[in-house]
Amino acid sequence: MGLVMLAGCGDGASSGSKDAAGAPKAERPVATAPIAMPLPGAGLGDVTNGGPADVAWTEFQEKFSTPPEPPESWRTTKPEESEVKAFQAKRGELALGIAELAKTFYTKFPEDPRAKMARMHELQLLDAAVQLGATNALAKLEAVETDRLKEAGTGEEERFAIRMSAAQRKASALAENDMKAARASMKQSAQELAKEFPSRVEPFGVLLSLAEEESPEEARATAQSLMATNVPAPIRESAKAMLARMDMVGKPLELKFAALDGRQVDLSGMRGKVVLVDFWATWCGPCVQELPNVKAAYEKLNPKGFEILGVSFDEKKEELTRFVTDQKMTWPQYFDGKGWGNELGQRFGIEGIPAMWLVDKKGVLRDMNAREGLEERVAKLLAEP
Repeated sequence: MGLVMLAGCGDGASSGSKDAAGAPKAERPVATAPIAMPLPGAGLGDVTNGGPADVAWTEFQEKFSTPPEPPESWRTTKPEESEVKAFQAKRGELALGIAELAKTFYTKFPEDPRAKMARMHELQLLDAAVQLGATNALAKLEAVETDRLKEAGTGEEERFAIRMSAAQRKASALAENDMKAARASMKQSAQELAKEFPSRVEPFGVLLSLAEEESPEEARATAQSLMATNVPAPIRESAKAMLARMDMVGKPLELKFAALDGRQVDLSGMRGKVVLVDFWATWCGPCVQELPNVKAAYEKLNPKGFEILGVSFDEKKEELTRFVTDQKMTWPQYFDGKGWGNELGQRFGIEGIPAMWLVDKKGVLRDMNAREGLEERVAKLLAEP
């Protein structure tokens, strides 16, 4: 329900894998308002073209499945911010209208097998309208959520979706001015949801994802807490992998490979340099968004001894080659075409990208969370003897 403003792409989002809004699947919480409505594109239920319920469902399906597309001209000309806002507003108002169709359906046909689906779609549509800035959408969504939570017949799936969506919206609002407060809010909400819905994986996954942005001490404490027996097995395994990665900090990092362009890379031969090992992919939106910061740091600090080694999770060599050429990414890139099966990714336990590691002049891994304040972190290491 609603997009989670996540800070990276997670394992399971294969090359080109998209969410319903057309953005790469992601894994960490804090939010953004997409141009496209975050709606499922399938699974609307079968239509038999029989009675009134089928006619009403057909109308809903048609409107739900065909949101307006951005103008064709935007493919070649970047739109003005005012144009984007107007387009979003149009979609937001449309989402409100379709939400009313969903409500009409489950109100008029409460015994229809598709009524439950219509209830969920109403929440999704209202949430989309909120993200797109539709007038009064938030008040309508909160009113529906309040009513649903009071209803004795509201199932766990729907109850959890409502609670998670509210937590995401709260964090999203805070993120506009204070990212640290947004993460703290999301962490508290995830802890509460983990207690309220102990059988669900999602809250534990949020906690694990947030740990990637915490200080080493906080991250270790979070990962250790997620090793408890009541935590779902997949999360325990990921927490174990995180702890193993954290144990690498403060130790020499061994890395040797033949780059995409044929260069032979051996980190042990780069003593005296500060090296960023950047785990990324061209299909990962957050990775691409970080690229200007990475390039700026490289251009400024490379003359002082800063180098970058890319580890690509792409599957298509031609696309990667074209991208690094177009973007003038002159540093070496590791590529084996295995996507999330990337051998270096597997070896280092990478479960989400971008992952940015800094290696100091002595070849020691010093920082596994260099994404924020990259230039400052690199400059600090360069200043060391």
